[in-house]
Amino acid sequence: MSITANNIVRHELCGLSVEVVKSTDKSLEKLRGKVIDESYNILKIEGKKRGEKRPKEKSIPKRNSIFIFTLPNGVKVEVDGRLLVGRPEDRIKKKFERW
Repeated sequence: MSITANNIVRHELCGLSVEVVKSTDKSLEKLRGKVIDESYNILKIEGKKRGEKRPKEKSIPKRNSIFIFTLPNGVKVEVDGRLLVGRPEDRIKKKFERW
């Protein structure tokens, strides 16, 4: 099954391009990059802020952030990180209101 805006919450996020739109930690906002790993509460992103030269690995708390994921077909989807909290392998079994 391919990833779409309707099933992104129930799909693998590793490898997707992502931008942190809003976070309680203002230093993480506007961070862009690729998702390289995911755990229960954390998304690990390899990326950089605008103006930085080298990419860095950053750990972003899911619960306190809002993300925009860019799907392989170019569609951008905004996702509240609270929907992503949980083990990735268990998230596919959850029922979601919007998804």
